[in-house]
Amino acid sequence: MARAFLIVLDSFGIGGAPDAEDYGDLGADTFGHIAEFCATGLGDREGLRRGPLKVPHMAALGLIHAARQASGQLPRGFQHPARPIGVYGSASETSRGKDTPSGHWEIAGVPVTFDWSYFPVEGDAFPPDLVEAVVEAGELPGILGNCHASGTEIIDRLGEEHIRTGKPICYTSSDSVFQIAAHETHFGLDRLYRLCETVRELVDELDIGRVIARPFIGEAQGSFERTGNRRDYSVPPPEPTLLDRLDEAGRKVIAVGKIADIFAHRGVNDIRKASGNAAILDTTIKAMDDAGEGDLVFSNLVDFDMLYGHRRDVAGYAAALEAFDRRLPEIGRKLRAGDIVVLTADHGCDPTWRGSDHTRERIPIMAFGPGLRPRGIGVRSTYADIGESIAAHLGLPPGAHGKSFL
Repeated sequence: MARAFLIVLDSFGIGGAPDAEDYGDLGADTFGHIAEFCATGLGDREGLRRGPLKVPHMAALGLIHAARQASGQLPRGFQHPARPIGVYGSASETSRGKDTPSGHWEIAGVPVTFDWSYFPVEGDAFPPDLVEAVVEAGELPGILGNCHASGTEIIDRLGEEHIRTGKPICYTSSDSVFQIAAHETHFGLDRLYRLCETVRELVDELDIGRVIARPFIGEAQGSFERTGNRRDYSVPPPEPTLLDRLDEAGRKVIAVGKIADIFAHRGVNDIRKASGNAAILDTTIKAMDDAGEGDLVFSNLVDFDMLYGHRRDVAGYAAALEAFDRRLPEIGRKLRAGDIVVLTADHGCDPTWRGSDHTRERIPIMAFGPGLRPRGIGVRSTYADIGESIAAHLGLPPGAHGKSFL
């Protein structure tokens, strides 16, 4: 029996989504635009990186071929490489929305066929009755924010008032989400978590996908910094996912980073928290040692999205991609006969795009492992093909959505 390792490069889209125009994202291409900026010098930053984007290991696995299939264009600064050494392709999302739960659930074999609810972009984000209920249930003096905002910006702007008044900072984004930022010591981390649990119950009837705890530290404007103690409170997937199916079959599902939160802890029997791409990769590699036959290690590298995509930081995103690529051989050295590694993404977040929100894009699929025959798998019609391929690799019966490419 084999093992499987699924790593999501959060937000690493490769353009070409057939329905991008419906989301206002026609032309968005996270990988393509990062490559273009790096090739023209706009992706340089003193002391961080310079020159064309360098991701030789992912390119060898088929990333460049997949990007050209997905968007119809060769990423700037890259030549069409020799025949890839991995299984490569791309996939279009069929789920509604372009947020984290939708992408991950579809990867795990369950597309989202319903519409999430969203809070308004203009004016007050949250209706008065919801604000009143949050204040009463949380025993709060009130809330700050109540708007559509960038997390780092609103914390910097309202952090001092939050410390002075004890009012949590509440805001939303283009995702179906209610976010609560609070100081780890002045407000209290456990108190923040309890408040988010309360708000999760309050927004259930509104069909809101996630409530997110956003703890931070610092004492004055300009010094505030979000910590790694973020916690997501998601609604559970509408059907059993790949994780549930593995758990029911008696397999271990090791969730690294925010994976357990995304799936409302369903189907996960080993949770390993870590903050930042480097630590998440360290934890993933350790989990590879601990995984047994038939097990799945499922990781999310959140920095691509949280630190660089949303903040429209091209140089930071490029440097993070290069850092991840340099560590791919470490993963390869951990593989045993029969193992498979799948690298993919959950949506796009083009750092050259207007605004600060996710972008509707196709995602890359790169798979490798001992004995896995290199080949192209084309453009898949759903992310669910990824989950079904892992299910087939691990000997599970087919699910209701998607088809294995193995």
